[in-house]
Amino acid sequence: MATATPNGLVSLNHAVAVHPSPANKIDEKQTQKVVDDDDNINYMERAQWLRPAVLGANDGLVSVASLMMGVGAVQKDAKAMLLSGFAGLVSGACGMAIGEFVAVYTQYEVEVGQMKRDMKMSVGGEKDLEMEMEKRTFPNPLKATLASAVSFSIGALIPLLSAAFIESFKTRIIVIVVVASLALVVFGRVVAQLGKTPTTKSYARFLLGGWLAMALTFGLTKLLGASAL
Repeated sequence: MATATPNGLVSLNHAVAVHPSPANKIDEKQTQKVVDDDDNINYMERAQWLRPAVLGANDGLVSVASLMMGVGAVQKDAKAMLLSGFAGLVSGACGMAIGEFVAVYTQYEVEVGQMKRDMKMSVGGEKDLEMEMEKRTFPNPLKATLASAVSFSIGALIPLLSAAFIESFKTRIIVIVVVASLALVVFGRVVAQLGKTPTTKSYARFLLGGWLAMALTFGLTKLLGASAL
């Protein structure tokens, strides 16, 4: 109902109902769908391949970049740095794949063995064991092996390709450090997004670890090359 004010103006003393527009309803449905999809994601299952993928990519990037910088500390030739980086890529990818397969398969056997022992002591026995194994998410050795090998190779290619066409030694070292740092930031962002973890902490872990590894490798190799050995 409208009433007159002392200034002669007319005001409404009742609330006007605001009806949502069709566009607002669509936005609300889309937002709710995203929330529901996030709630339905099994992050424990995602962690099976996310952990080896993160470890592989980070290890490939940091170890090959550090290896190239270490060789560059005593040998400024571009060919020597590139060959050392390529050798690090191949050996590292193989080592990561084999290591992940052995470690994850061992974890799988331990979990299955413990479950069988627990189920044998229960009343249901074999039936309970089958039901529990269907519900349980076990580590997948092949998935972890593939994720670590591929991610290591991708991470290792970043410093290798960034320095492949640079003749100047100082420029080559700077480019490796800058490109590796940018890649570490990207890795941190991707990991935080996939795992729903704090972004700033993820950035810090990746960057500080990478810088420390490269600095130690370069400095210690330089020191060793300057000695009588």
